[in-house]
Amino acid sequence: MLTPAEADAAIAAALAPLSQEMAPLAACAGRILRMALRAERDAPPFDRVAMDGIAFQFGSGSRRRFRVAGIQAAGSPALTLESDDDCFEVMTGAILPGGCDTVVPVEDLRLAEGHAELAGGVQPAPGRHVHRRGSDARAGEVLLEAGVRLAAPELAVAASTGLADLPVSRVPRIAVISTGDELIEPGAPILDHQVRRSNAYGLAGALTLAGYPPVTDLHLPDREDVIRTALDAALGQHDVLVLSGGVSAGRYDHVPGVLASLDVRPHFHGVTQRPGRPLWFGTSAAGKAVFALPGNPVSVLVCLSRYVIPALGRLVGATARPPRTAVLARDYRFDRALTCFLPVLLGYDRQGRVLADPRPTHGSGDFIALAGTDGFVELPPGPATHAAGLVVPFHRW
Repeated sequence: MLTPAEADAAIAAALAPLSQEMAPLAACAGRILRMALRAERDAPPFDRVAMDGIAFQFGSGSRRRFRVAGIQAAGSPALTLESDDDCFEVMTGAILPGGCDTVVPVEDLRLAEGHAELAGGVQPAPGRHVHRRGSDARAGEVLLEAGVRLAAPELAVAASTGLADLPVSRVPRIAVISTGDELIEPGAPILDHQVRRSNAYGLAGALTLAGYPPVTDLHLPDREDVIRTALDAALGQHDVLVLSGGVSAGRYDHVPGVLASLDVRPHFHGVTQRPGRPLWFGTSAAGKAVFALPGNPVSVLVCLSRYVIPALGRLVGATARPPRTAVLARDYRFDRALTCFLPVLLGYDRQGRVLADPRPTHGSGDFIALAGTDGFVELPPGPATHAAGLVVPFHRW
């Protein structure tokens, strides 16, 4: 049985990045960039006016009143100042007119009868309110590295490079598969001995919020032949299978045996952790990844956040980031020689530290206790009392 760190290493060693494709810039939100992007031009590409106002030549700095010789609008070619007695009215984003080296904002001026006069106390200076050419980046400079997720700032930067299409990782095709005769779909009649099929919705929601929406959702009965047929088909159509249930050692836990019969190589079955100890991971001969999660709801969500979503990041070539950390807000006793994944609610102390307040469940089936929590912290194996103030890894749901 592996430790969580060993399980991480086994997953990383077994996965190869998916292929890439070209996608229109407008369709790249949330995608992983697969090539470094360089600046098309200097940024900004010219000395840029940073405030609405007037632009003029500072000179000796003694002149306080100027004739307005024209208007320099954003998007218009640069005008040129002919006399130090003159100024141009300028707009934010415009190129700085030739012969000008300073800008005074409109709120520091009196504009009347074709003239501009500086308000009392205003002291202009060369370069004031001018965004200098190349001060943000030089032409050819790397602006975005391969492996970044294209969120709003990155998309804006990518657009500035002039590319209409970007090389990004192919979106993984993911199947979410739950097993169990006891599971009844929401909205359907239910008997006393049955439970609602909830894991699949938690899995799909978490995957979607992480940027990996599943394309298939299957519910299979506890029948070995049906499971084999369905998993065989799913392996042929998807890059990743995420299963819940049927992975322990019970009479009806058919999943490990079925996967073996389909030549899916097991890399591990069992991790020294609580919850989620029976976690199973393997890969097919074609490199398809299979995560078989324990069926208890808390175990499902913990294993998904701790292992599956980071693994999907590796598949799409995302730059790996270390887990966030938080400070344990109060003592917590754990009596097992296992890594403890403890649900928490985040807060802050007066020093601005992120505090993780324990919100333990009544067991791995108590998913109701997770409502309102932010995620879970990873505590070292016990038995031990983990003291308030301990800095621990934090994983968001």
